[in-house]
Amino acid sequence: MAFPLEFGLNTFGDLNHDANDRPESQAQTIRNVVEQGVHADAVGVDFFGIGEHHTDYFPMPAGDVALAAIAARTQRIHVGSSVIVLSSDDPVRVFQRYSTLNAISNGRVEVILGRGSSIESFPLFGYDLADYDELFEEKTALFAELLKGSPVTWQGETRAPLRDQNVVPHLESGPFPTWIGVGGNPQSVVRAARLGFSLALAIIGGPPSRFAPFSKLFLAALEKFGRAPLPVAMHAPGHVAPTDAQARAEFWPRWKDTIALISEERGFAIPTEESFDWEIGPRGALCVGSPESVAQKIATNLRVLGANRFDLKYGMPGLTHEQLMRNIELYGTQVIPRVRELLA
Repeated sequence: MAFPLEFGLNTFGDLNHDANDRPESQAQTIRNVVEQGVHADAVGVDFFGIGEHHTDYFPMPAGDVALAAIAARTQRIHVGSSVIVLSSDDPVRVFQRYSTLNAISNGRVEVILGRGSSIESFPLFGYDLADYDELFEEKTALFAELLKGSPVTWQGETRAPLRDQNVVPHLESGPFPTWIGVGGNPQSVVRAARLGFSLALAIIGGPPSRFAPFSKLFLAALEKFGRAPLPVAMHAPGHVAPTDAQARAEFWPRWKDTIALISEERGFAIPTEESFDWEIGPRGALCVGSPESVAQKIATNLRVLGANRFDLKYGMPGLTHEQLMRNIELYGTQVIPRVRELLA
């Protein structure tokens, strides 16, 4: 089954700086994200997602609230999470928030669920990292039950059971699209297929081609579980500017500072200019460059992965709102049409 090509944008609400390189307030950054989502709709982007984070540099713990503001000002673009750390949240409350957003947007919601490569939410909400795998396994299973509609009966070990429970608001038109975000765990690929969720490959660094076996595993697992084919998406960070040199100059110092900041928690190597140049080159994951360079790279990786959707994780703490709006403009008006042309 062939799925239509789709193109999205993701943000973590990366803290903006002003033109004089002074940090904006977290509140202003959130207001900027709303404007960016509205602009993405205007330039033809298919999906706008906000990823959950709880830090000073990614101050976006309640993305669904910002998405509701975007949904109220748009008519076409899909909105949703990218990603919800479901392990440290309650599936019933997540379902209720996004089914409410689905009502506000008139059926334009999509949800990406993840185990959480960023773990700041675990101590914040009182969860033990020793339960990392069990929490996600149980909570994704409950979320799948909630999508089927009320009444819901479910029992597990990580929260109180539900018995013929009415969970509101009800969905008007069946389940909204739900994806499992996978950063390198084959068990998560199989889980997505077993539960009937689509697959989103979260590629942060290294050659995207190493994820091609996951696409094949997903299709094989769907067949094993007797399910019809489902879409595969890829997500990668990047930055679009009028020229390759400008995109590199704007993005590199912000990328270096951010990766250095989170390297200890997440085990990342601190990037060098040489490693960065490799990542923005033809074999690396970062989509940084002019519209033509970025389009060529996206088209190549979509072919390699057998994916039908690409989501650009745009922005980085320290970039300006103006730079991000230009990025969105170029992505929507030049990159997306060029990728469609290359893959036609």
